[in-house]
Amino acid sequence: VCTGQPGRAGADHRDHPAGRRGALERMAAEARIVDRVALQQADAHRLALGRVVAHAGVLAQDLGRAHPGAAAAEDVRLQDAVGGSCARVCPTEILCEDSCVRNNPAEREPVRIGLLQRYAIDHARFDGHPFGRAPSTGKVIAVVGAGPAGLSCAHRLAMLGNDVVVYEARPKAGGLNEYGIAKYKLPGDFAEREVDFLLSIGGIHIEYGRRLGENLGLAELHTRYDAVFLGIGLQASRALGLTGEDAPGLMAATDYIAALRQASDLSRLPVPRRAVVIGAGNTAIDMAVQIKRLGAEDVTLVYRRGLEAMSATGHEIEIAKANFVRIRTWAAPLEVVLDEAGRVAGMRFEQTRMEEGRLLRTGGFIEIVADAVFKAIGQGMSEEGFAEPLARELSREGERIWIDGRFRTALPGIYAGGDCVAPGQDLTVQAVQHGKLAALAIHEDIQAKAEAAWPT
Repeated sequence: VCTGQPGRAGADHRDHPAGRRGALERMAAEARIVDRVALQQADAHRLALGRVVAHAGVLAQDLGRAHPGAAAAEDVRLQDAVGGSCARVCPTEILCEDSCVRNNPAEREPVRIGLLQRYAIDHARFDGHPFGRAPSTGKVIAVVGAGPAGLSCAHRLAMLGNDVVVYEARPKAGGLNEYGIAKYKLPGDFAEREVDFLLSIGGIHIEYGRRLGENLGLAELHTRYDAVFLGIGLQASRALGLTGEDAPGLMAATDYIAALRQASDLSRLPVPRRAVVIGAGNTAIDMAVQIKRLGAEDVTLVYRRGLEAMSATGHEIEIAKANFVRIRTWAAPLEVVLDEAGRVAGMRFEQTRMEEGRLLRTGGFIEIVADAVFKAIGQGMSEEGFAEPLARELSREGERIWIDGRFRTALPGIYAGGDCVAPGQDLTVQAVQHGKLAALAIHEDIQAKAEAAWPT
């Protein structure tokens, strides 16, 4: 994938075959790291973990043993309740591995912390839950949302001796780990097994099919429980704003990935021959790679700016290249092309360029034939949960919920974390850290009867 230039709007960035082979060889070499963990145990004390949001301290010396025990996995789980998922889905190459002291001219390669953490979790064997619960506090906390933030919060609260009731809108817990991560990254039942592990500590009850603003009210929770934590994520896919967006054959990438992850018979899942993915983030890459691996002959990912502006990590872009995904840049969605039956037949784009820091349309056009179009242009807050009077009193920064440094909202006894709050960065590992730190704040505050925070 080359960067493309504004003067060559819509250029085809399919890589040279030699480049693809190189990417595949690099990926294979990285995958073999689990067979060389013993060689890296001497580096364990030198890992720079300051930029790992969950502060996951992987014990490489434990991993280096012929039969690794549970110590490394226990250390990971203590800091990151869903450490197995994080090891698979988080961009470790720009987080912990980017901060590793082995990123220097002499060594030139960080310790593969993500793979080490994955190895630890996958090979751990526990006799029961590794963490005990503190004596009961007699307090009961409501957690709304059983995604990474909510589960992390619930697990830590249970460890501290509190009882927790989790309200989840969908039939399964796990949030994006269950419904929103490409299946090639996270095996079908992995998130479910991780949830089972968390619940085995005791003291956590999940009620499914309970959606805030539909059959669950914030005022009711506020009255009924000692505290409330909102980990509701971002549930609404952003719209392209084009005529024909509701036509058969055009859908949100997250909806397709969710259907794929929950499908019991993959042969019934529709796979287009030619697909267009619109977006520039890791979800767009996930969608493009996933549909290609499912058998699509031609997959084109289209972005309105240059390759260097894509929010997807370099590692994710390498994965797209290795899977023969075509990337077109400097092209903005203009029109959904429909056939005589009203189904998607392709997309029309207008070429773009940057001029003095502004994105301009050039008047040139590109049309890409496709049987399906997937939009992956981000997600926003669903306003359904904020319809009741109490919920409308939550202070917002843009569309997200305002919180203070202790994850307190402007309403007394109500806390929030993860993607739904203003500091959220759409990272699983950050959502986990939010949930854990919020649990510590909740536990302390309900003992001290702390008042609500207020925006300044």
